[in-house]
Amino acid sequence: MNKKPVDFFSKEAAQLYDEKNSKLQRISDCLHFLIGLVLKDLPARSKILCVGVGTGAEILTLSQTFPEWSFVGLDPSAGMLDMCRERVREAGVADRCEFIHGYVEDLPDGLVFDATLSVLVAHFVPREQRAGFFRRMTSHLRSGGYLVNAEISFDLDSAEFPSMLAGWAEVQKLMGGTPESLAMLPKQLKEVLAVIPPAETEALIRESGIACPVRFFQALMIHGWYGKKVADVPIRT
Repeated sequence: MNKKPVDFFSKEAAQLYDEKNSKLQRISDCLHFLIGLVLKDLPARSKILCVGVGTGAEILTLSQTFPEWSFVGLDPSAGMLDMCRERVREAGVADRCEFIHGYVEDLPDGLVFDATLSVLVAHFVPREQRAGFFRRMTSHLRSGGYLVNAEISFDLDSAEFPSMLAGWAEVQKLMGGTPESLAMLPKQLKEVLAVIPPAETEALIRESGIACPVRFFQALMIHGWYGKKVADVPIRT
């Protein structure tokens, strides 16, 4: 049985979320630029799925670079989707966009895309559900279609983690982190978010049907991978 979408964001909260994340604009600009390079050889009229589309940053960037692409934005938050609809309308690309309120398992059977993007979403998916998350995304790709995934990923038990944590704390400060919230970062990464090591994420992507995932991006704990679907892999729940 599919989960009922749980909306943690009103439209106003989604706007505040966007403003907070704007402090990291230089990181997101680089990530989106590289995603465009990775996908530049897709057909001119490609159809792109944005999982956890949020307020539409990927759509807004890619729609300007690829004027014939169309997009499906998927998100469990109605507030986020409302904000996304408003932003794509203001950008003049609403006629190329559709929206689905829900999770990746809510996508209609037979809906196929040239590329699926999951940008800073997977670390919100519980560890025991992560394999199914990737399989479902890959199942909606055409043969040869691209999966692009970026998430917070690190080995939290490694000797390098304390040094990485110091850098990550600086990022959180830019986003308005308080001394209290900064003190809770290790607990948040280990217990609230489902942060797993890059090698584990890469293995899950490979198992989903992406034969040769390539890690193309890193900014502190944010890692990005892309790869092509080479075969149909049955969804196991």
